[in-house]
Amino acid sequence: MIHVKQPLRRSMMGCAYLFAREVNDLDALARQSKGHDRTLLSRFRGSARQLYSGRSVQCRLFFYALLAFDLASLLFIIATSFLPRNDLVRSLDIAFGIAFLIELIFRLAGSRRLDRELLRITTWTDLAAIASLLAATTSEAAGFLRVLRTLRLLRTFSVVQFLRKDSAFFRRNEELFIAVTNLSVFIFVMTGVVYETQRGTNPAIHNYADALYFTVTALTTTGFGDITLPGTPGRLITVVIMIFGVTLFLNLAKVLVSPSKVRFRCPSCGLLRHDVDAVHCKACGTVLNIPDEGAV
Repeated sequence: MIHVKQPLRRSMMGCAYLFAREVNDLDALARQSKGHDRTLLSRFRGSARQLYSGRSVQCRLFFYALLAFDLASLLFIIATSFLPRNDLVRSLDIAFGIAFLIELIFRLAGSRRLDRELLRITTWTDLAAIASLLAATTSEAAGFLRVLRTLRLLRTFSVVQFLRKDSAFFRRNEELFIAVTNLSVFIFVMTGVVYETQRGTNPAIHNYADALYFTVTALTTTGFGDITLPGTPGRLITVVIMIFGVTLFLNLAKVLVSPSKVRFRCPSCGLLRHDVDAVHCKACGTVLNIPDEGAV
């Protein structure tokens, strides 16, 4: 049997102790780093969630800025249809694509139900538009997907709740605003589809204005006949414009000729639409307290 001398035994035990201590320190540091990373991620998601679901003044300003950004992107899509495809336009495509991607990341990070957010059509149209914009330097085959960006205007209806509080004019004309927005989004989307599918093949469509002219004449069923979409795909696009466009146009006309209403939930029966000067709910007779500025 080999006997280890006492000093050597103590030295070995000391080394083992120091090694175990270093391992524990490394584990503690790893846990601390992991917790720090988790804290940063939690803070990022909390800030994003506060922006998209909060009710503060900062949140209102953020939504208004987002609405302005969406309108600017719509104008960009229209303006670039009149410009030749050069390095400047491609650089602007990429810049807008990066901005859209950053906003999408913030929106997904702030979502409480990521699975539900991924099922929204606006999320997938955003992804399609982003891919098309970022691919501007290598391919323009998916250029028509840029028009899907205008569908984001539908998502900005979440700003309606802020407009109701901040604008008395909007509260009095909310249905008119929504009808005009629905019709405008449809017109711009279908105009973009017509332009991107017909340019280069249809000699009657040279720019976005020509496509807009055809869309409006088809929507109103005027049908001058100076611009037509040949082939089966063209006829199908025309049918879609006429069916859905006429429906949205009639809805706008209905809002224009119908009596003015205001949205205010009755505390008893829950009826939402009332006359501007209503004192009692016409459904249950409950006394209402509709806020107004004193003008009828």
